[in-house]
Amino acid sequence: MQSCRRWVPISVLIVLLAGTASAQQPVAATIDATRTAPAITELVFGGFMEPATTGVWAEMLADRKFFAEVSSKPSAVPTGGFGRRGLQRRWVPVGPDALVTMDRKNPYVGEWSPIVRLEGSTPHGISQAGLTLRAGRAYTGRVALSGSPGARVSISLIWGPNPGDRQTIRVPALTASYATFPLTFTVKADTSDGRLEIVGVGSGPFHIGAASLMPADNVSGFKAATIRYLKEMGVEIARWPGGNFVSAYDWRDGIGNRDRRPPRRELAWNGMESNDMGIDEFMTFCRLIGAEPYLAVNSGLGDAHSAAEEVEYVNAPATTRLGRLRAANGHSAPYGVKIWGVGNEMYGPWQWGHLSITQYPDKHNLMVKAMRKVDPTIKVIASGATPEEASWCYIENRQLGTFAGRLTEDLPLPFAFGSREDWTGALLKISADYIDYLGEHFYGYPNLVIDPARLQFVESDEPLALKVRRLSNRVQFKFEAWKEYVERMPHLKDKDIKFAFDEWSPRNRSLGSGPLPALNPMMNPLTNALVYHEFFRHSDKVGLAVATGGMGGVASDTYGDAIGLRMEGQVMKVLHDHFAGALPVAVSGNSPQLPTKGTVGIDNSARPSGSPTYPLDIFAALGADRKTLSISVVNPTETSQDCVLNVTGVQAIGPAKVSRLTAPAAVTPAPAAPVMGRFGGPPVTVAQSTLPQAPRRITVPPTSITVYEFEVR
Repeated sequence: MQSCRRWVPISVLIVLLAGTASAQQPVAATIDATRTAPAITELVFGGFMEPATTGVWAEMLADRKFFAEVSSKPSAVPTGGFGRRGLQRRWVPVGPDALVTMDRKNPYVGEWSPIVRLEGSTPHGISQAGLTLRAGRAYTGRVALSGSPGARVSISLIWGPNPGDRQTIRVPALTASYATFPLTFTVKADTSDGRLEIVGVGSGPFHIGAASLMPADNVSGFKAATIRYLKEMGVEIARWPGGNFVSAYDWRDGIGNRDRRPPRRELAWNGMESNDMGIDEFMTFCRLIGAEPYLAVNSGLGDAHSAAEEVEYVNAPATTRLGRLRAANGHSAPYGVKIWGVGNEMYGPWQWGHLSITQYPDKHNLMVKAMRKVDPTIKVIASGATPEEASWCYIENRQLGTFAGRLTEDLPLPFAFGSREDWTGALLKISADYIDYLGEHFYGYPNLVIDPARLQFVESDEPLALKVRRLSNRVQFKFEAWKEYVERMPHLKDKDIKFAFDEWSPRNRSLGSGPLPALNPMMNPLTNALVYHEFFRHSDKVGLAVATGGMGGVASDTYGDAIGLRMEGQVMKVLHDHFAGALPVAVSGNSPQLPTKGTVGIDNSARPSGSPTYPLDIFAALGADRKTLSISVVNPTETSQDCVLNVTGVQAIGPAKVSRLTAPAAVTPAPAAPVMGRFGGPPVTVAQSTLPQAPRRITVPPTSITVYEFEVR
C-alpha cells in the first residue's frame, strides 16, 4: 500500500487538491503591493514583418519591376510567397504576345525589361488586372518609360467595362533615355477587378522600366490607416526583415532609388521580393508608429563583413563611406539603431546557410566582433534554441513536414541539456561574451499535444482552459532552462543576458485532412493574454518580445483598408495600455494551476505556468508612479467564474475602471489556411465600464480578459 501511495504522480495530487479546494471555497487571490518586481519593459509589445516588403506597404501593383516575363501564357516563375493568398497578379500583353518581348541587354532594373513594338493605330502594351479600387478615391503613381519619338503612350486606370469607366493620362514624347512620369487618378466606381494599362500607338518600340500605383493618402509609401491603428495598438518594437527570409537577404538590394532596386527570387518562401521596403523605409515606418527598430542581419548566407557594413550604413556618421551613401539616399543623420539580431533560427536545417552547432557559434562571434567594431554600443540578439524548442521543431518537421528538408533521422527525445541539439547551451558556452539577449522562438498548436509514449502530435481532448496554456507553459520552460544553464555554467551569473522572445504565436492545425476545424474565437486571444502574463511575471529576465502576428492585429475590409483592431490586436492594446512600464506585484492564491497534457521538455514545462488561482489567471502591477493598481484577470473557461480579491500594501481610492474583451456574439468557422496561418478577423471593441469602488469579489464572464484599474495610496 505504501508503494502504491508513493506511485501517485505529483501532478495528479495537484489536480485532486485543486478540485477539492475549488469544491469547498471560491477562488481567492491575494495581491501584495509591497512585493514588487522590476518594471515591465515596453519592448514586450512587438511585432515583426516577413519578408522585407509586407502588408503595411501601400504598393498595389504586383511585380512592378518585371521579375516575371510579360506573357499571356502560364508562368513558371514564382511570384507569391509567405503571407500572399492565392495566385499573384501578373502583367499580360495588350495585343499579340509577339509584340511584347523582354530586353536582357539593357534592362532598366533586374534581369530584363519589357519592350513593346507598335503597329500604327492599334494599341499595344501591357495590362495588370485584379486591382481593388474605391469610388471617389485618388491614386498616385509613376511609370518609367523610354522609346521612339513616334510612340504615343498612354496609361489608363480602368474600373468598369464601359468606355467612360476609365481615366487616361497621355505621356509626353519619349526619348532614348528613361524618364519617370507621374500618375494621378480618381476612381468613380468600386471594383475588385480594376486594371492598369500601359499602351501605345504610332511607330517604333517603347520600353517600360517600372510602374507603381498607391492610394494617394499613403504616408511615405505606407497605408495610412494601418499606420494609425498600429500606433494605437501599442507596437513598441518592430523586427525586420524576418524570419526565415533574412537568411538569404542582401540588405544592399533594399537601398537607393526604389525603382532601381532589383526584384529577386525570394528563397525562403519561394516567392518574389520587390525590395521596395528597405532599411530606410523601415526606419520611416518605425518613426511613424513610434516603435523601437530591431534590425536582423543575415547570418545564413551572409558574412561578418556585410553585417558590419550594414551597421555602418545605419549608425555611422555621414563622414564614413557608408554613412555618405546613406546621406546620398536622403538620410544624413545616423539612425542610432541599438537592437540587432544575428540570424534567425540558425539551428534549423530549413534555414539557408545553416551550419552545425560546432561551427555556428564561431560565426556568430565573428559577426558580432565586426559589428561592435563599427558601433560598440549596439545590443546583440543571438539565434538560440533551448532543448525544448529544438525537440518541438524536430517532431513538427518529422511528423508534419512544415518546412522543406523534412527530418528523418531518429533521435532520442526530448533532447538533453548539453547535447549536440542544445543550441542555446552551445552558444552560452562559446559566445556568452557576444550575447546581450537570447533570441528564443516558440509556437504551438493549442488543439494538438505531443503524446509522451509516441512522441508525436495527437489531437487534444482537453478543455479550453488547458489548451490555451500550451504556449505559456513553453514560456515557463525557458526560465527553467535558464536555471539549468546557470547551474552548468556558473559564470552566467555575472552576465546580464536577457530573453528576446522575438517570434511566438499560436497556430491552428489539425491532423486530419480537409478544412481546418473551427476555432473557439477566443482561443488565440486567450493564449496570447496568458503568454503576456508570463512575460510580465518574469520582468527581470524578459528584455523584449515580438509576436509573429503583431502586425496582423489590424482588421481590414474587403478593399484592404484598415478599419480597426482585431481581437488579438485589442489584447495587445489593453495589456500595453495598463502594463507597459508597470511594476509587477506578488499574486498568491488558493487554487494551483492544473498540469496540461504533453511531454515535459518538449511541449510542456516541469511546473505549470500561471498564478495559483485556477481556473483563472491573475496578474497585477502598480503603475510606474505607484499611483494606480491594475489587475488583469483571464478566464479561459466557457463558464462564468467568481473570485475574491484581497489587496494588501496599498489602499484603493475612488472608482475602478474596467476594460473587458469577450467572445463575439456569433462564432464563425475559421477559414481554410495553410500551416503557417493567416492573420484575419473582424474589428472588435473593448467594453468599458466603471465600478463605484475597487472590487473585492468579481464575476468574470466566460472566455474573457478583464483589466481592473483604480487609484491607490
